[in-house]
Amino acid sequence: MSQREGGGPVRAIVVDEGAMHLIMSGMLGKLPDVEVVGCFSDAAASVRFAEEEDVHLAFIEIRMPGESGLRLAERLIALRPDLSIVFITSHKDYAVQAFELQALDYIVKPVSLERIERSIKRAQAFRRLSESSRLPESMSPWKKEFGSIRIYALGGLELFSGGERVKWNSRKSAELFGYLLLHRGRMVSRARLISDVFGELPPKNAEIYLNTSVYQLRKALDSHGLKTLIQSDADGYGVHLAGAWIDFVEFEGRLGRNDGSAVFEPETALEIEKLYAGDLFGEKGYAWALGEAERLFAVYAGFVKKLARELMERRHTDVPLRLLSKLSDRNELDEENVELLLRVYAMKKDRASLTKRYEAYARILRQELNIEPSEELRKLYAHLQSTIDAG
Repeated sequence: MSQREGGGPVRAIVVDEGAMHLIMSGMLGKLPDVEVVGCFSDAAASVRFAEEEDVHLAFIEIRMPGESGLRLAERLIALRPDLSIVFITSHKDYAVQAFELQALDYIVKPVSLERIERSIKRAQAFRRLSESSRLPESMSPWKKEFGSIRIYALGGLELFSGGERVKWNSRKSAELFGYLLLHRGRMVSRARLISDVFGELPPKNAEIYLNTSVYQLRKALDSHGLKTLIQSDADGYGVHLAGAWIDFVEFEGRLGRNDGSAVFEPETALEIEKLYAGDLFGEKGYAWALGEAERLFAVYAGFVKKLARELMERRHTDVPLRLLSKLSDRNELDEENVELLLRVYAMKKDRASLTKRYEAYARILRQELNIEPSEELRKLYAHLQSTIDAG
């Protein structure tokens, strides 16, 4: 990255014991556009420095005398939200907690120059994205590049271009974009659009409403130089999104690229899980999207259960509990999920929560379906209770 592109070199600090100061300074000194502006063995000193000086990147050892590196990272991020954190440590056991803090990277010692360089490139990309979103409209280098488009459809529907959010001119124009988004890459006939998106209206009104919504959608996109996203022919409309980043496409793509055991390495898996910010289109609940929303949730639920099992095998409990509780909020009747939650509570020796979760599940089964929990779950519950009592 040239100095002009990012407003100067990446300014980095190192918080570790003294020997690592020399090692890291030597490695970082070999990389272009990186400046080591401070090395600290004391957490408090690094915080005081960050209060007064511009810092873009912090390399932090997790285990330090006094304050832990995880707590230090929390303080630095609160002080400078755009700060990138890279943990460099001899301990593999803190990766889950590190990525819960949205750490940029987690490197296990011994450190290699190649590995450090990869982290620097990620920090540069993050900084470039952050700074481009603050540039005046006329100066943004990504303004009219489709590669700068980011679409968030999990949990809602938002479109960003060069860091700026596109404001929908009407509820129906946003719904129309969402519909074309799911059918990206092909044209959709006017008749189908009228039936699926405007079907609640009389045919004549529906056609007028479609024309109005297309106009409003193009107007909203045109204010960001994106009018050509919407394509049309004599029969219908389509959306051109070559090179755009789309959250649900990225989610499934990363699952596919990381199949097998590799996907459940904590740092990789947690990055993927964070992409799923909610059901497709969130509370908008478009009727035409319900089937795809259920399919994506099923993919997510299967992934989370596998991830939870893997983390539990590594003796982690807090992250599995959080993830499985999210699934339970979405579907209280999923017995496999309940089973995993019971096992987590047993691992935590939390008999009260174990009992509360099982009884709540049994109660909702009786109320909604007039049935009892399966024999397998009843036996597991009794076994886990006895395990806690014996422990």
